[in-house]
Amino acid sequence: MTPTINKSASPVLVIIAFATVYIVWGSTYFFIQMAIHGIPPLLLGAMRFITAGMLMMIWCIIKGEKIFIRNSIITSAIVGILLLCGGNGAVIWVEQKLPSAMVAILVSAAPIWFVLLDKQNWGANFRSRSTVAGLIIGFAGVILLFGEQLDGMFAGGSVGSKLPGMLLLIFGSIAWSSGSLYSKHHPSEGSAAVNVAWQMIIAGVLFLPGSLLNHEFDHFQLSQVPVKAWLALSYLIVFGSIAAFSAYVWLLQVRPSTQVSTYAYVNPVIAVILGMLFAHEHVSVLQITGLVTILGSVLLINLSKYRSEKVASQEAAENTAEESTVKECIG
Repeated sequence: MTPTINKSASPVLVIIAFATVYIVWGSTYFFIQMAIHGIPPLLLGAMRFITAGMLMMIWCIIKGEKIFIRNSIITSAIVGILLLCGGNGAVIWVEQKLPSAMVAILVSAAPIWFVLLDKQNWGANFRSRSTVAGLIIGFAGVILLFGEQLDGMFAGGSVGSKLPGMLLLIFGSIAWSSGSLYSKHHPSEGSAAVNVAWQMIIAGVLFLPGSLLNHEFDHFQLSQVPVKAWLALSYLIVFGSIAAFSAYVWLLQVRPSTQVSTYAYVNPVIAVILGMLFAHEHVSVLQITGLVTILGSVLLINLSKYRSEKVASQEAAENTAEESTVKECIG
């Protein structure tokens, strides 16, 4: 269902919100890699999401929102486990060995899994030629990326060592898509901010047992964490988990969802640019080709949605004009 568009939204605020979602979410890959150089990966996930979730929850309490809704907490727990533990957890873990640019490129294929897992809409999705073409092209892009790693492995090089991390990212993307679909088909009673706060807190707490099993506390000392790791963690908490999400939710209320969804095209590009400029990461021609192929497939997958939303907007505008004409005649 297309959200109601608030025409009175300030153009300046809309631009700032889009810039926040585009740049901040695209930059989180770079800052995650910066943070894990000083903080163990699973502990990083726990610290990031518990802190961000508690800050959001405190804000919701100050606003007087209802916090404890049993069904909503259960739904938030499931969504948080899939999105943050599964999806974001995979990103944090693999960035120990994979460049942030490559991680962002692989994660950009998430819409492919979203379509394949959305069983309730299979009928509509697979009747759309653009969606089917997008899926085929998207898989071709993923195969391009894996082909480079397989070629390096069979040639006896070290490139093939990246393969396990790439496979884990695929499973992480599937978990992210599953969590998104579960959230879509199981709407919660509470406000979006409260639900996301619960998602972060629950996911953050669940990172802790994994951190213990991974023996991350054995040699971890707060005094030995470099300043840039603390700054990166602060950025992920304030901007990645709070500011960008708030901007995203607000944009959904004031702009068409298809416009808001364009972050999926921009985020990996931002991640690749930051990785190349500041982390001196090497991005091969084949990886760039894979990125362009995947982003093209995402565009095709969403093409039918763009068209239907445009038609719906035109019909709504025509209906509004007709109603105004009728009122003027009556008046």
